[in-house]
Amino acid sequence: MYSTFAATADADALDESSYLFGQAHDGLLSIPMAHEGAHLKAPAPSPVPMSGLHRLSSGQYSESAASSIHLIDAHDLSEASGSHLSGREDREGSISSGYINGQERSYAPSPLYYPHPLHNQRPRGVAHGNSYNTSAKSNGVHLLSQDINGKDDSGATALPYPSKVTLSNQNPMARTLSRDSKPSSTPELSQSQEPPSATRSTSSNSAKGKPNQFRANSSIPSALSWEEFSRQTILAAESSRLNPFALHPEEYKLLRMHITHAQVTIYLNIRNAILRVWTRNPLVGVTLEEAAGCARDKRYFGLAKVAYYWLLRNGYINFGCVDVPHTASTIPRSPNKSSPQRTILVIGAGMSGLGCARHLEGLSAQLGDQWTAQGERPPKVIVLEARPRVGGRVYSHPFQNQASSTLPAGQRCTAEMGAQIITGFDHGNPLDAIIRGQLGIRYHALRDNTILYDHDGTIVEMSHDIRVERLYNDVLERASTYRNKPATFRTVEGDRNLILFGRDPSDTGGASIATLENSNTPLPANAQTTASTTEEKPSSGVEKLAGRSYQLTAGVNPNISAAEAALTMGWQLRSGALSTHSVDLDTIAKSSDFPTLGQAMDDGIQQYQNLLDLNPRDLRLLNWHHANLEYANAVSVNQLSLSGWDQDIGNEFVGEHSEIIGGYQQVPRGLWQCPGKLDVRFNSVVKSIHYNTGERNVGKAVTVECNNGEIFMADRIVITTPLGVLKSGTVTFQPPLPDWKQGVIERMGFGLLNKVILVYEKAFWEPDRDMFGLLNEAEHRTSLDIKDYSARRGRFYLFWNCIKTSGKPTLVALMAGDAAYYAEASSDDHLIKDVTERLKKMFAPKIVPLPSETIVTRWSKDPFARGSYSYVGPKTQAGDYDVMARPHGPLHFAGEATCGTHPATVHGAYLSGLRVAAEVVEAMTGPIEVPSPLVEKKIKIENAVTFHNSEPKRKSEPERMDIKQARLLRDEDYEASIIGAILSVLGERPIKPGRAGVNPFLLYTKDFWYVCKKECDDARKSTTGDANARATKGEIRTAIGQKWRTASAETKQPYLDQTQNARDDATASAAKFKEQVVTWDREAARIRREYIQSHPPPGGNEDVMLNSRTAIELGAGKRLRRI
Repeated sequence: MYSTFAATADADALDESSYLFGQAHDGLLSIPMAHEGAHLKAPAPSPVPMSGLHRLSSGQYSESAASSIHLIDAHDLSEASGSHLSGREDREGSISSGYINGQERSYAPSPLYYPHPLHNQRPRGVAHGNSYNTSAKSNGVHLLSQDINGKDDSGATALPYPSKVTLSNQNPMARTLSRDSKPSSTPELSQSQEPPSATRSTSSNSAKGKPNQFRANSSIPSALSWEEFSRQTILAAESSRLNPFALHPEEYKLLRMHITHAQVTIYLNIRNAILRVWTRNPLVGVTLEEAAGCARDKRYFGLAKVAYYWLLRNGYINFGCVDVPHTASTIPRSPNKSSPQRTILVIGAGMSGLGCARHLEGLSAQLGDQWTAQGERPPKVIVLEARPRVGGRVYSHPFQNQASSTLPAGQRCTAEMGAQIITGFDHGNPLDAIIRGQLGIRYHALRDNTILYDHDGTIVEMSHDIRVERLYNDVLERASTYRNKPATFRTVEGDRNLILFGRDPSDTGGASIATLENSNTPLPANAQTTASTTEEKPSSGVEKLAGRSYQLTAGVNPNISAAEAALTMGWQLRSGALSTHSVDLDTIAKSSDFPTLGQAMDDGIQQYQNLLDLNPRDLRLLNWHHANLEYANAVSVNQLSLSGWDQDIGNEFVGEHSEIIGGYQQVPRGLWQCPGKLDVRFNSVVKSIHYNTGERNVGKAVTVECNNGEIFMADRIVITTPLGVLKSGTVTFQPPLPDWKQGVIERMGFGLLNKVILVYEKAFWEPDRDMFGLLNEAEHRTSLDIKDYSARRGRFYLFWNCIKTSGKPTLVALMAGDAAYYAEASSDDHLIKDVTERLKKMFAPKIVPLPSETIVTRWSKDPFARGSYSYVGPKTQAGDYDVMARPHGPLHFAGEATCGTHPATVHGAYLSGLRVAAEVVEAMTGPIEVPSPLVEKKIKIENAVTFHNSEPKRKSEPERMDIKQARLLRDEDYEASIIGAILSVLGERPIKPGRAGVNPFLLYTKDFWYVCKKECDDARKSTTGDANARATKGEIRTAIGQKWRTASAETKQPYLDQTQNARDDATASAAKFKEQVVTWDREAARIRREYIQSHPPPGGNEDVMLNSRTAIELGAGKRLRRI
């Protein structure tokens, strides 16, 4: 009676009658005005086919059709079907979120919620009062935000991506407007700057055989103050998972022999500035010329080049769905043979495989000259995928009934079978650039408004819930005492104060970092750090899970007993319990060679039962939190390593959890299709991999045999198959993998999570509540034994409300821990009946009908997954994720199980793909070459002629100027130390919010510009008879003005409302700014006064220093000078 996402082999098949991106048009081009933010409106205007868009779907493709069966059907496909998915899948589209190219990131969490950019006082990548819109007419770049839509009137499909992203050769600094540049008021390039042809041209000068035209400072906007510029660069580094004030360990290894301590700060300023260029507009790849323009002196072009190639190779810039320049030059052909070309095979078209293949293609293009210099063509990349679709464990299954959808036109109603949640876009999530910056996909930001229902349907009181959660967190923190010691790594820090001010230190040469490390040479007097330092990975952070987040620290205060802690939580001690009684987990932690988190926590809860009167509802609540951990780790807490289960702590991203509207699978589809289609061979089930680890110059090192008899030969192979598949042994290796690799495969855990998807005609729950939890009874009712709850606690423990993302009233019930296996062993009828009875209790007296469509996942039965995601099992050793990632000869490994910093996540899988792409390129071309010397020595110019006379020596004018300059520099250094003290306490001075700058007509123009353009173009063609005729911008402006004047009040109202909302937000932000700046100024004056009293200035001019103010303190100015 129900559809089952289970059984065995995937039944999806390639079909000659349909394409990947259906039910939509070419796409919506959302380009912002240069002086405003973007605000999405629902519904969006009808998409208009654009003739200039690059068509990416050249072949016919179908992934599968809806497999959900109506409840009234008389047969059950859950067991009888011999497929992983029953039926076929419809085509999918999406709607653009209107990513602001160079100005700020405006997004659409849902069709009903539109955050205004002024809500954030400091939008990322924007300088208030300055506009750097990359679609402006003077920069030579034409950028398009696109959707993953599909079908045009002819039936062909295309993904709207710019066919012309042209970097002007005359102006390689395409992201920065000059002082004389004026932003365009319409989303069009001026006629004089349009590329001469429709052919894509992204090659840099060097790619065309011309010398690189490097200009220092050319990527540093002159209109920005140094303080604001440095703020943006620091934020860019933090948004790229890099410490803005210290070298990455790999940068340290690369540079330690070549740079001095002062040059570390210079390098960091350049590196952070390059990241700023990228993060402000990830639609366009950063060029080497732009990177060189981040240096402030031509002596540091070498540093800029090393930073650029390091960031490029390792996927910090120019990653994702971005078109990049090609540098491969022409190879002289031999009359007898063609130029050789190596092959890279990627096994798996999930997020890691697609991310790796896409980055390999990009690196092959941008580093093409490194291959052509050796007389060979850049390598060919082939992806082998066992399924007839992309995405792997990211799969958005369409509903059978697509009627009555609430989604924008062109999007399917789907449910997520696998990955579902984006755990924050900020602080380095690479999906931020892809989803919001490149593909422009809509998403819904989840609200933390979870409520819990008890097993009998009653709502758990909030105060009770909070009190039990605090107790659970206390036990969790006590268990964290047994965590493995964080790994350490060596790095070098720059001068934090100078980086905060955007300043470079004086560079007078000196010993390299390596020399300082190996000698007793003292550092400069103003150095704030040693030559190199040892840092630890984070040992605290937020465990971001389902509906709750748990703050984890390095342990609890040993001076506070468990009884005292319980009292502060609001609990009452048992009669006779002393306040000195505590909880001791040593016995259980040391009772086994492989202790588990569940054992330790259950023991801690039992010890708390001796102190507190815990009732069955308390235990049900505690077990709900257990189920939450089991959801995060895809396994029972009794199978998690006590010492390593949270080894990724401290690497969490920031921001609201989100879900993709219309299906998460749009992301892997975008990676596959943009900017050009990857070579993915579907239905290619790998049977065996034969490889040779020796050095080979003739023939291929790897031979792959597929079940269908196909043979592929390659020089390198990237294996992204899930850990569960490697554990199953269905792919054989010849010779067998070495013991160190096979051992880690066996030690690491691979867990299971399943879902029950319920689709209804009408919601009987709160439609605006994103999730709600359910407590489960023990096997023996009213039991006070914590262990009696383990088998059932994960059954339907959490329900996701997916109305806003699926387009239909949909609930997704999670089956976590032991319940995931219970779901695989139960029939669909039993599960649906069980969950319906639970929902009837929860929402009584409302009528809860049977669902109209259902889907049940059974991931362990999927032969191409064998489970859900990895976890740290009891026998898993510290560092095993790194061992899993280690290559073996020509074999390279990627996937979430190889990403120790972000395991069990989509972004972790994608990051592993970037890592292994860099690994493969280095194996083929060698490491980044660092020239020696890396920094040119400063040339000291001396007077050619010296005059001598008998008069007493007097200070010459240049000497007097030198003294004056020295005093000025000394005073500036002292001011810098004062500002450093202020910023360390208060942070940066509040920045005045920008003007709303939202005009209803301009918003309307942005949405309907291309509609009018097409109409005007058609009219011009009809009038002139010229098929290539185009309307002028003046004609389009006139037409759109007429449309606005004659538009109905209903059409105008959303734009008027949006404008008024922006003005209201601006007024509120301005009032808040005034309050904050008064407080900041008062405290800054106090800190300045106290600092001068405790650290008198070297020149003795206390009064001058006390009454002076820097530009930072006044919120203006470009240089660090007293005012």
